[in-house]
Amino acid sequence: MIPAQSQNDFEVAKNVDIFVTILKELNAKYADEISPGTLTKTAIDAMLESLDPYTVYYPESQIEEFKLMTTGQYGGIGALIQQYGNYVVISEPYENSPASEAGLLAGDRILKINNQSTDGKNSNDVSTILKGEPGTNISLEVQRPGTDKPINFNITRKEIKLPNIPYYGILEHHIGYIKLDQFTDNAGNEVKEAFLKLKEQGMNYLILDLRNNGGGLLNEAVNIMNIFVDQNVIIAQTKGKIKEQSNVYKTRYPVVDRQIPVVVLVNNLSASASEIVSGAFQDLDRGVIVGKKTYGKGLVQNIVPLSYNTSLKMTVSKYYIPSGRCVQNIDYFNKDTLNHSNYIPDSLATPYKTLNGRTVYDKGGIEPDVITPDTLASNILVALVMHNLIFDYANQFYQSHPTILPADKFVINDAIYDDFIKFLQDKDYSYTTESEELLDELKDASMAEKYFSAIEPLYKEMTERIAKEKSIDLMKFKDEISQYLGSEIAVRYYFQKGRIINSLASDPDVKYAKDILLDQSKYKAILSGKKLN
Repeated sequence: MIPAQSQNDFEVAKNVDIFVTILKELNAKYADEISPGTLTKTAIDAMLESLDPYTVYYPESQIEEFKLMTTGQYGGIGALIQQYGNYVVISEPYENSPASEAGLLAGDRILKINNQSTDGKNSNDVSTILKGEPGTNISLEVQRPGTDKPINFNITRKEIKLPNIPYYGILEHHIGYIKLDQFTDNAGNEVKEAFLKLKEQGMNYLILDLRNNGGGLLNEAVNIMNIFVDQNVIIAQTKGKIKEQSNVYKTRYPVVDRQIPVVVLVNNLSASASEIVSGAFQDLDRGVIVGKKTYGKGLVQNIVPLSYNTSLKMTVSKYYIPSGRCVQNIDYFNKDTLNHSNYIPDSLATPYKTLNGRTVYDKGGIEPDVITPDTLASNILVALVMHNLIFDYANQFYQSHPTILPADKFVINDAIYDDFIKFLQDKDYSYTTESEELLDELKDASMAEKYFSAIEPLYKEMTERIAKEKSIDLMKFKDEISQYLGSEIAVRYYFQKGRIINSLASDPDVKYAKDILLDQSKYKAILSGKKLN
Protein backbone atom coordinates (compact mmCIF):
# COMPACT_ATOMS: atom_id res chain seq x y z
CA MET A 1 0.00 0.00 0.00
CA ILE A 2 1.32 3.47 -0.91
CA PRO A 3 1.71 5.69 2.21
CA ALA A 4 -0.75 8.58 2.43
CA GLN A 5 2.05 11.14 2.34
CA SER A 6 3.47 9.69 -0.87
CA GLN A 7 0.00 9.69 -2.43
CA ASN A 8 -0.40 13.35 -1.46
CA ASP A 9 3.02 14.21 -2.89
CA PHE A 10 2.01 12.66 -6.22
CA GLU A 11 -1.31 14.55 -6.18
CA VAL A 12 0.52 17.83 -5.52
CA ALA A 13 2.95 17.26 -8.41
CA LYS A 14 0.15 16.23 -10.79
CA ASN A 15 -2.10 19.20 -9.99
CA VAL A 16 0.72 21.75 -10.09
CA ASP A 17 1.56 20.48 -13.57
CA ILE A 18 -2.10 20.82 -14.62
CA PHE A 19 -2.32 24.35 -13.21
CA VAL A 20 0.89 25.51 -14.92
CA THR A 21 -0.26 23.97 -18.23
CA ILE A 22 -3.61 25.81 -18.04
CA LEU A 23 -1.90 29.11 -17.21
CA LYS A 24 0.46 28.73 -20.15
CA GLU A 25 -2.41 27.89 -22.52
CA LEU A 26 -4.39 30.92 -21.35
CA ASN A 27 -1.38 33.18 -21.75
CA ALA A 28 -0.73 31.90 -25.28
CA LYS A 29 -4.24 31.53 -26.72
CA TYR A 30 -6.88 33.39 -24.67
CA ALA A 31 -8.88 35.89 -26.77
CA ASP A 32 -7.73 38.88 -24.73
CA GLU A 33 -4.61 39.80 -22.78
CA ILE A 34 -4.42 38.22 -19.34
CA SER A 35 -2.48 39.03 -16.18
CA PRO A 36 -0.80 35.79 -15.04
CA GLY A 37 -0.06 37.31 -11.65
CA THR A 38 -3.69 38.29 -11.05
CA LEU A 39 -5.00 34.92 -12.19
CA THR A 40 -2.51 33.07 -9.98
CA LYS A 41 -3.43 35.13 -6.91
CA THR A 42 -7.13 34.52 -7.61
CA ALA A 43 -6.48 30.80 -7.76
CA ILE A 44 -4.38 30.82 -4.58
CA ASP A 45 -6.95 32.90 -2.67
CA ALA A 46 -9.78 30.58 -3.73
CA MET A 47 -7.74 27.52 -2.69
CA LEU A 48 -6.91 28.94 0.73
CA GLU A 49 -10.47 30.19 1.28
CA SER A 50 -11.63 26.57 1.19
CA LEU A 51 -9.47 25.86 4.27
CA ASP A 52 -9.89 28.47 7.00
CA PRO A 53 -9.94 32.30 7.11
CA TYR A 54 -6.55 32.52 8.83
CA THR A 55 -4.51 30.83 6.10
CA VAL A 56 -3.68 33.74 3.79
CA TYR A 57 -1.29 34.47 0.92
CA TYR A 58 0.53 37.82 0.90
CA PRO A 59 1.97 38.93 -2.46
CA GLU A 60 4.86 41.37 -2.60
CA SER A 61 2.43 44.26 -3.15
CA GLN A 62 0.93 43.66 0.31
CA ILE A 63 4.22 43.69 2.18
CA GLU A 64 3.14 46.61 4.41
CA GLU A 65 -0.09 44.83 5.43
CA PHE A 66 2.01 41.76 6.17
CA LYS A 67 4.41 43.77 8.35
CA LEU A 68 1.50 45.33 10.22
CA MET A 69 0.03 41.91 10.98
CA THR A 70 3.28 40.40 12.26
CA THR A 71 4.98 43.32 14.00
CA GLY A 72 2.36 46.05 14.48
CA GLN A 73 4.55 48.19 12.21
CA TYR A 74 4.12 49.47 8.69
CA GLY A 75 5.38 52.23 6.44
CA GLY A 76 2.85 55.01 6.02
CA ILE A 77 1.55 58.39 7.16
CA GLY A 78 0.02 57.16 10.45
CA ALA A 79 -3.71 57.86 10.28
CA LEU A 80 -6.99 56.00 10.42
CA ILE A 81 -9.22 56.59 7.41
CA GLN A 82 -12.87 55.79 6.83
CA GLN A 83 -15.45 55.72 4.07
CA TYR A 84 -17.65 58.81 4.15
CA GLY A 85 -20.33 58.45 1.50
CA ASN A 86 -18.52 58.44 -1.84
CA TYR A 87 -15.35 59.83 -0.30
CA VAL A 88 -12.54 58.66 1.96
CA VAL A 89 -11.68 60.92 4.89
CA ILE A 90 -9.10 61.08 7.64
CA SER A 91 -10.85 59.84 10.77
CA GLU A 92 -7.97 59.98 13.25
CA PRO A 93 -4.29 60.91 12.85
CA TYR A 94 -2.04 58.95 15.23
CA GLU A 95 -0.12 60.85 17.88
CA ASN A 96 3.37 61.99 16.73
CA SER A 97 2.74 60.53 13.27
CA PRO A 98 3.70 62.14 9.93
CA ALA A 99 -0.02 62.83 9.36
CA SER A 100 -0.38 64.61 12.69
CA GLU A 101 2.90 66.54 12.35
CA ALA A 102 1.93 67.66 8.84
CA GLY A 103 -1.35 69.06 10.14
CA LEU A 104 -3.91 66.62 8.74
CA LEU A 105 -7.15 66.69 10.73
CA ALA A 106 -10.08 64.34 11.25
CA GLY A 107 -12.66 65.09 8.59
CA ASP A 108 -10.17 66.02 5.85
CA ARG A 109 -11.53 64.56 2.60
CA ILE A 110 -8.80 62.96 0.48
CA LEU A 111 -9.20 64.24 -3.09
CA LYS A 112 -5.87 63.25 -4.66
CA ILE A 113 -2.83 61.16 -3.78
CA ASN A 114 0.34 61.89 -5.77
CA ASN A 115 -1.83 63.99 -8.12
CA GLN A 116 -4.06 60.98 -8.86
CA SER A 117 -7.77 61.39 -8.10
CA THR A 118 -9.33 59.13 -5.48
CA ASP A 119 -12.69 59.13 -7.28
CA GLY A 120 -14.15 55.63 -7.30
CA LYS A 121 -11.67 54.35 -4.71
CA ASN A 122 -12.81 52.91 -1.39
CA SER A 123 -11.01 53.06 1.94
CA ASN A 124 -9.11 49.81 1.27
CA ASP A 125 -7.84 51.16 -2.05
CA VAL A 126 -6.73 54.42 -0.44
CA SER A 127 -5.11 52.63 2.50
CA THR A 128 -2.99 50.54 0.13
CA ILE A 129 -1.81 53.67 -1.71
CA LEU A 130 -0.99 55.55 1.50
CA LYS A 131 1.23 52.72 2.75
CA GLY A 132 4.76 52.43 1.41
CA GLU A 133 8.43 52.28 2.23
CA PRO A 134 9.53 54.54 5.11
CA GLY A 135 11.43 57.55 3.78
CA THR A 136 9.40 57.82 0.58
CA ASN A 137 7.35 60.94 -0.10
CA ILE A 138 3.65 61.20 -0.79
CA SER A 139 1.50 64.20 -1.69
CA LEU A 140 -2.11 64.62 -0.60
CA GLU A 141 -4.74 67.08 -1.71
CA VAL A 142 -7.59 67.32 0.80
CA GLN A 143 -10.77 69.30 1.23
CA ARG A 144 -11.19 70.49 4.80
CA PRO A 145 -14.74 71.15 6.05
CA GLY A 146 -15.37 74.90 6.33
CA THR A 147 -12.69 75.87 3.79
CA ASP A 148 -13.21 76.85 0.15
CA LYS A 149 -9.97 75.72 -1.46
CA PRO A 150 -8.25 72.33 -1.28
CA ILE A 151 -5.14 72.06 0.91
CA ASN A 152 -1.97 70.32 -0.26
CA PHE A 153 0.35 68.29 1.96
CA ASN A 154 3.73 66.75 1.21
CA ILE A 155 4.46 64.02 3.72
CA THR A 156 7.40 61.66 4.20
CA ARG A 157 6.28 58.18 5.16
CA LYS A 158 7.75 56.76 8.36
CA GLU A 159 7.76 53.43 10.16
CA ILE A 160 4.49 53.49 12.08
CA LYS A 161 4.36 51.33 15.20
CA LEU A 162 0.91 50.78 16.60
CA PRO A 163 1.23 50.58 20.38
CA ASN A 164 0.51 47.32 22.15
CA ILE A 165 -0.59 49.44 25.12
CA PRO A 166 -2.36 52.66 24.11
CA TYR A 167 -2.93 53.60 27.77
CA TYR A 168 -2.23 52.55 31.33
CA GLY A 169 -2.80 54.42 34.56
CA ILE A 170 -4.12 54.46 38.12
CA LEU A 171 -7.86 54.70 38.73
CA GLU A 172 -9.43 55.51 42.08
CA HIS A 173 -8.89 53.21 45.11
CA HIS A 174 -5.37 52.24 43.92
CA ILE A 175 -6.74 50.22 41.00
CA GLY A 176 -4.32 49.94 38.11
CA TYR A 177 -5.57 49.74 34.54
CA ILE A 178 -3.74 48.44 31.46
CA LYS A 179 -5.36 48.50 28.01
CA LEU A 180 -3.67 45.93 25.78
CA ASP A 181 -4.67 46.20 22.11
CA GLN A 182 -2.46 43.53 20.51
CA PHE A 183 0.25 40.94 21.09
CA THR A 184 3.00 42.01 18.71
CA ASP A 185 6.75 41.98 19.36
CA ASN A 186 7.73 42.98 22.91
CA ALA A 187 4.15 43.08 24.24
CA GLY A 188 5.18 41.03 27.28
CA ASN A 189 7.97 43.43 28.25
CA GLU A 190 5.72 46.44 27.68
CA VAL A 191 3.03 45.02 29.98
CA LYS A 192 5.69 44.21 32.56
CA GLU A 193 7.10 47.76 32.42
CA ALA A 194 3.62 49.28 32.73
CA PHE A 195 2.83 46.93 35.62
CA LEU A 196 5.98 47.87 37.54
CA LYS A 197 5.37 51.60 37.01
CA LEU A 198 1.81 51.22 38.31
CA LYS A 199 3.17 49.36 41.36
CA GLU A 200 5.49 52.30 42.00
CA GLN A 201 2.44 54.59 41.89
CA GLY A 202 0.69 52.59 44.60
CA MET A 203 -1.34 50.03 42.64
CA ASN A 204 -3.01 47.40 44.84
CA TYR A 205 -5.34 45.87 42.23
CA LEU A 206 -5.21 45.48 38.45
CA ILE A 207 -7.68 45.58 35.56
CA LEU A 208 -6.19 44.08 32.39
CA ASP A 209 -8.39 45.12 29.47
CA LEU A 210 -8.29 42.69 26.53
CA ARG A 211 -11.56 43.78 24.93
CA ASN A 212 -11.38 44.02 21.12
CA ASN A 213 -7.88 42.52 21.21
CA GLY A 214 -7.65 40.13 18.26
CA GLY A 215 -4.46 38.49 19.50
CA GLY A 216 -1.00 38.07 18.00
CA LEU A 217 2.10 36.20 19.09
CA LEU A 218 1.64 33.19 21.36
CA ASN A 219 5.00 33.64 23.10
CA GLU A 220 4.00 37.18 24.13
CA ALA A 221 0.87 35.76 25.78
CA VAL A 222 3.10 33.39 27.75
CA ASN A 223 5.42 36.28 28.72
CA ILE A 224 2.47 38.29 30.02
CA MET A 225 1.25 35.38 32.15
CA ASN A 226 4.79 35.08 33.54
CA ILE A 227 4.22 38.40 35.34
CA PHE A 228 1.49 36.78 37.43
CA VAL A 229 2.39 33.08 37.79
CA ASP A 230 5.49 31.15 38.78
CA GLN A 231 8.26 29.97 36.55
CA ASN A 232 7.80 26.65 34.69
CA VAL A 233 3.97 26.74 34.62
CA ILE A 234 2.27 25.45 31.47
CA ILE A 235 0.29 28.25 29.81
CA ALA A 236 -0.53 26.63 26.46
CA GLN A 237 0.11 23.55 24.35
CA THR A 238 -0.08 23.27 20.57
CA LYS A 239 -0.92 20.11 18.66
CA GLY A 240 -0.32 19.87 14.92
CA LYS A 241 0.13 17.28 12.16
CA ILE A 242 3.91 17.25 12.40
CA LYS A 243 6.06 16.96 15.49
CA GLU A 244 7.58 20.43 15.12
CA GLN A 245 4.13 22.00 15.49
CA SER A 246 3.34 20.24 18.78
CA ASN A 247 4.87 22.17 21.65
CA VAL A 248 4.42 22.98 25.31
CA TYR A 249 4.73 26.65 26.30
CA LYS A 250 5.80 27.33 29.89
CA THR A 251 6.67 30.46 31.82
CA ARG A 252 10.46 30.88 31.82
CA TYR A 253 11.25 33.52 34.42
CA PRO A 254 10.62 34.17 38.13
CA VAL A 255 7.16 35.57 38.82
CA VAL A 256 6.84 39.35 39.28
CA ASP A 257 3.71 39.37 41.49
CA ARG A 258 1.72 36.22 42.24
CA GLN A 259 -0.60 37.89 44.80
CA ILE A 260 -2.10 41.05 43.30
CA PRO A 261 -5.83 40.64 42.56
CA VAL A 262 -6.52 40.81 38.82
CA VAL A 263 -9.68 41.23 36.75
CA VAL A 264 -9.37 40.55 33.03
CA LEU A 265 -11.92 42.25 30.76
CA VAL A 266 -12.92 40.42 27.56
CA ASN A 267 -15.63 40.60 24.92
CA ASN A 268 -16.70 38.81 21.75
CA LEU A 269 -13.79 40.37 19.82
CA SER A 270 -11.14 39.11 22.25
CA ALA A 271 -9.44 36.35 20.28
CA SER A 272 -6.41 34.09 19.95
CA ALA A 273 -3.62 35.28 22.30
CA SER A 274 -6.26 37.20 24.30
CA GLU A 275 -7.99 33.88 24.89
CA ILE A 276 -4.74 32.22 25.91
CA VAL A 277 -4.18 34.91 28.55
CA SER A 278 -7.78 35.10 29.80
CA GLY A 279 -8.09 31.30 29.65
CA ALA A 280 -4.86 30.82 31.60
CA PHE A 281 -5.96 33.33 34.23
CA GLN A 282 -9.18 31.35 34.58
CA ASP A 283 -7.72 27.84 34.45
CA LEU A 284 -5.00 28.71 36.97
CA ASP A 285 -7.50 30.57 39.18
CA ARG A 286 -5.16 33.57 39.06
CA GLY A 287 -7.74 36.20 38.16
CA VAL A 288 -11.43 36.82 37.56
CA ILE A 289 -12.66 37.09 33.98
CA VAL A 290 -15.37 39.72 33.41
CA GLY A 291 -17.33 40.69 30.30
CA LYS A 292 -18.68 38.70 27.36
CA LYS A 293 -17.77 35.30 25.92
CA THR A 294 -14.67 35.55 23.74
CA TYR A 295 -14.42 34.98 19.99
CA GLY A 296 -13.24 31.37 19.95
CA LYS A 297 -10.03 31.23 17.90
CA GLY A 298 -7.89 28.29 18.97
CA LEU A 299 -5.85 27.94 15.79
CA VAL A 300 -2.13 28.74 15.52
CA GLN A 301 -0.57 30.24 12.39
CA ASN A 302 3.04 30.26 11.23
CA ILE A 303 4.57 32.58 8.65
CA VAL A 304 6.20 30.77 5.72
CA PRO A 305 8.49 33.00 3.58
CA LEU A 306 8.05 32.25 -0.13
CA SER A 307 9.92 33.22 -3.27
CA TYR A 308 9.76 36.71 -4.80
CA ASN A 309 9.21 38.43 -1.45
CA THR A 310 5.83 36.77 -0.90
CA SER A 311 4.61 35.01 2.24
CA LEU A 312 2.05 32.48 3.42
CA LYS A 313 0.35 32.69 6.81
CA MET A 314 -0.70 29.10 7.45
CA THR A 315 -2.69 27.36 10.17
CA VAL A 316 -0.41 24.65 11.55
CA SER A 317 -1.92 23.57 14.86
CA LYS A 318 -4.54 24.06 17.55
CA TYR A 319 -3.69 25.41 20.98
CA TYR A 320 -4.92 24.19 24.34
CA ILE A 321 -4.97 26.19 27.58
CA PRO A 322 -3.87 24.84 31.01
CA SER A 323 -7.07 22.89 31.81
CA GLY A 324 -6.68 21.02 28.50
CA ARG A 325 -9.56 22.66 26.64
CA CYS A 326 -9.34 24.19 23.18
CA VAL A 327 -11.25 27.44 22.69
CA GLN A 328 -11.75 27.00 18.93
CA ASN A 329 -15.35 27.73 18.02
CA ILE A 330 -15.74 26.77 14.35
CA ASP A 331 -14.46 23.43 13.05
CA TYR A 332 -13.22 24.58 9.64
CA PHE A 333 -11.59 21.23 8.98
CA ASN A 334 -14.92 19.38 9.10
CA LYS A 335 -16.90 22.39 7.85
CA ASP A 336 -19.04 22.34 10.96
CA THR A 337 -19.51 24.74 13.82
CA LEU A 338 -19.73 24.16 17.52
CA ASN A 339 -21.63 27.35 17.99
CA HIS A 340 -24.71 27.97 15.88
CA SER A 341 -26.54 30.09 18.45
CA ASN A 342 -23.56 31.51 20.40
CA TYR A 343 -24.77 29.48 23.36
CA ILE A 344 -23.80 25.91 24.16
CA PRO A 345 -25.50 24.38 27.21
CA ASP A 346 -23.27 22.76 29.81
CA SER A 347 -24.88 19.38 29.00
CA LEU A 348 -23.41 19.48 25.46
CA ALA A 349 -19.98 20.82 26.42
CA THR A 350 -17.02 18.86 27.79
CA PRO A 351 -16.22 19.80 31.41
CA TYR A 352 -12.68 20.57 32.56
CA LYS A 353 -11.25 21.53 35.94
CA THR A 354 -9.32 24.62 36.94
CA LEU A 355 -6.39 24.45 39.37
CA ASN A 356 -8.75 24.99 42.34
CA GLY A 357 -11.25 22.44 41.05
CA ARG A 358 -13.77 24.79 39.45
CA THR A 359 -15.62 23.33 36.49
CA VAL A 360 -15.13 25.11 33.15
CA TYR A 361 -16.33 24.09 29.71
CA ASP A 362 -15.14 24.06 26.10
CA LYS A 363 -17.84 26.26 24.63
CA GLY A 364 -15.95 27.71 21.71
CA GLY A 365 -14.34 30.60 23.58
CA ILE A 366 -13.68 31.70 27.15
CA GLU A 367 -16.89 32.15 29.11
CA PRO A 368 -16.31 34.87 31.75
CA ASP A 369 -16.68 34.17 35.45
CA VAL A 370 -18.91 37.25 35.57
CA ILE A 371 -20.95 37.93 32.43
CA THR A 372 -21.91 41.59 32.21
CA PRO A 373 -25.27 42.72 30.80
CA ASP A 374 -25.51 43.66 27.15
CA THR A 375 -25.50 47.42 26.66
CA LEU A 376 -27.17 48.07 23.34
CA ALA A 377 -26.89 51.55 21.89
CA SER A 378 -30.13 53.47 21.50
CA ASN A 379 -31.61 53.84 18.03
CA ILE A 380 -30.91 57.56 17.99
CA LEU A 381 -27.24 57.16 18.93
CA VAL A 382 -26.78 54.55 16.19
CA ALA A 383 -28.43 56.93 13.71
CA LEU A 384 -26.22 59.86 14.73
CA VAL A 385 -23.10 57.72 14.37
CA MET A 386 -24.13 56.13 11.07
CA HIS A 387 -24.92 59.54 9.59
CA ASN A 388 -21.47 60.77 10.77
CA LEU A 389 -23.10 63.63 12.69
CA ILE A 390 -21.18 63.08 15.93
CA PHE A 391 -18.00 62.81 13.84
CA ASP A 392 -18.83 66.06 12.00
CA TYR A 393 -19.72 67.97 15.17
CA ALA A 394 -16.50 66.86 16.90
CA ASN A 395 -14.51 68.19 13.93
CA GLN A 396 -16.38 71.50 14.02
CA PHE A 397 -15.93 71.75 17.79
CA TYR A 398 -12.18 71.13 17.49
CA GLN A 399 -11.73 73.89 14.92
CA SER A 400 -13.53 76.44 17.12
CA HIS A 401 -12.11 75.43 20.52
CA PRO A 402 -8.28 75.55 20.79
CA THR A 403 -8.21 73.66 24.09
CA ILE A 404 -10.39 71.60 26.41
CA LEU A 405 -9.99 70.23 29.93
CA PRO A 406 -7.82 67.12 30.42
CA ALA A 407 -9.42 63.98 29.01
CA ASP A 408 -10.40 62.59 32.43
CA LYS A 409 -12.17 65.84 33.35
CA PHE A 410 -13.76 66.80 30.04
CA VAL A 411 -17.52 66.23 29.94
CA ILE A 412 -20.31 67.40 27.67
CA ASN A 413 -22.01 70.13 29.67
CA ASP A 414 -25.44 71.59 28.96
CA ALA A 415 -24.01 74.40 26.82
CA ILE A 416 -22.13 71.99 24.55
CA TYR A 417 -25.11 69.65 24.29
CA ASP A 418 -27.44 72.52 23.42
CA ASP A 419 -24.98 73.57 20.73
CA PHE A 420 -24.97 70.00 19.41
CA ILE A 421 -28.78 69.98 19.21
CA LYS A 422 -28.62 73.27 17.32
CA PHE A 423 -26.07 71.73 14.95
CA LEU A 424 -28.52 68.89 14.23
CA GLN A 425 -31.48 71.11 13.38
CA ASP A 426 -31.01 71.00 9.59
CA LYS A 427 -29.48 67.49 9.49
CA ASP A 428 -31.11 64.22 8.52
CA TYR A 429 -30.73 61.42 11.03
CA SER A 430 -34.00 59.60 10.48
CA TYR A 431 -34.26 56.09 11.88
CA THR A 432 -36.85 53.38 12.31
CA THR A 433 -37.40 51.84 15.70
CA GLU A 434 -38.22 48.19 16.31
CA SER A 435 -41.63 49.33 17.58
CA GLU A 436 -42.32 51.02 14.25
CA GLU A 437 -41.23 47.94 12.35
CA LEU A 438 -43.58 45.77 14.44
CA LEU A 439 -46.44 48.20 13.82
CA ASP A 440 -45.78 48.02 10.09
CA GLU A 441 -45.83 44.23 10.27
CA LEU A 442 -49.09 44.40 12.21
CA LYS A 443 -50.59 46.68 9.58
CA ASP A 444 -49.53 44.38 6.72
CA ALA A 445 -50.85 41.27 8.49
CA SER A 446 -54.14 42.87 9.52
CA MET A 447 -54.71 44.19 6.01
CA ALA A 448 -54.05 40.74 4.55
CA GLU A 449 -56.53 39.27 7.01
CA LYS A 450 -59.01 42.15 6.49
CA TYR A 451 -58.87 43.28 10.14
CA PHE A 452 -57.12 46.60 9.59
CA SER A 453 -60.26 48.74 9.34
CA ALA A 454 -61.23 47.57 12.83
CA ILE A 455 -57.87 48.45 14.39
CA GLU A 456 -56.97 51.48 12.24
CA PRO A 457 -57.80 54.09 14.95
CA LEU A 458 -55.64 52.24 17.46
CA TYR A 459 -52.85 51.85 14.88
CA LYS A 460 -52.86 55.59 14.13
CA GLU A 461 -52.83 56.45 17.83
CA MET A 462 -49.87 54.15 18.51
CA THR A 463 -48.01 55.51 15.49
CA GLU A 464 -48.51 59.09 16.68
CA ARG A 465 -47.43 58.26 20.23
CA ILE A 466 -44.24 56.59 19.03
CA ALA A 467 -43.48 59.58 16.81
CA LYS A 468 -44.03 61.90 19.78
CA GLU A 469 -41.66 59.83 21.94
CA LYS A 470 -39.03 59.80 19.18
CA SER A 471 -39.17 63.58 19.04
CA ILE A 472 -37.71 63.77 22.54
CA ASP A 473 -35.08 61.01 22.07
CA LEU A 474 -32.29 63.58 22.05
CA MET A 475 -33.15 64.46 25.63
CA LYS A 476 -34.26 60.99 26.71
CA PHE A 477 -30.87 59.52 25.74
CA LYS A 478 -28.83 62.61 26.57
CA ASP A 479 -26.42 60.83 28.93
CA GLU A 480 -25.63 58.06 26.44
CA ILE A 481 -25.16 60.47 23.55
CA SER A 482 -23.06 62.82 25.70
CA GLN A 483 -20.69 60.03 26.69
CA TYR A 484 -20.09 59.04 23.08
CA LEU A 485 -19.78 62.64 21.95
CA GLY A 486 -17.35 63.41 24.76
CA SER A 487 -15.00 60.59 23.80
CA GLU A 488 -15.19 61.60 20.12
CA ILE A 489 -14.18 65.16 21.00
CA ALA A 490 -11.47 64.02 23.43
CA VAL A 491 -9.72 62.02 20.71
CA ARG A 492 -9.31 65.20 18.63
CA TYR A 493 -7.13 66.75 21.36
CA TYR A 494 -5.54 63.77 23.09
CA PHE A 495 -5.57 61.08 20.38
CA GLN A 496 -6.52 57.48 21.11
CA LYS A 497 -5.26 57.72 24.68
CA GLY A 498 -7.74 60.54 25.27
CA ARG A 499 -10.68 58.47 24.06
CA ILE A 500 -9.81 55.65 26.45
CA ILE A 501 -9.28 57.95 29.44
CA ASN A 502 -12.48 59.88 28.77
CA SER A 503 -14.53 56.69 28.50
CA LEU A 504 -13.27 54.97 31.65
CA ALA A 505 -15.55 56.77 34.10
CA SER A 506 -18.71 55.65 32.27
CA ASP A 507 -17.53 52.18 31.20
CA PRO A 508 -19.96 49.63 32.75
CA ASP A 509 -17.53 46.68 32.49
CA VAL A 510 -14.83 48.69 34.27
CA LYS A 511 -17.35 49.44 37.01
CA TYR A 512 -18.06 45.72 37.43
CA ALA A 513 -14.33 45.05 37.62
CA LYS A 514 -13.83 47.74 40.27
CA ASP A 515 -16.68 46.39 42.39
CA ILE A 516 -15.24 42.86 42.32
CA LEU A 517 -11.69 43.99 43.13
CA LEU A 518 -12.81 46.17 46.02
CA ASP A 519 -14.91 43.35 47.50
CA GLN A 520 -12.22 40.76 48.13
CA SER A 521 -14.66 38.30 49.67
CA LYS A 522 -16.54 38.25 46.34
CA TYR A 523 -13.26 38.05 44.39
CA LYS A 524 -12.05 35.05 46.41
CA ALA A 525 -15.44 33.36 46.29
CA ILE A 526 -15.45 33.48 42.49
CA LEU A 527 -11.99 31.91 42.31
CA SER A 528 -12.94 29.20 44.79
CA GLY A 529 -16.07 28.30 42.85
CA LYS A 530 -18.53 29.35 45.53
CA LYS A 531 -21.96 30.53 44.43
CA LEU A 532 -22.55 34.23 44.85
CA ASN A 533 -25.78 35.45 46.42
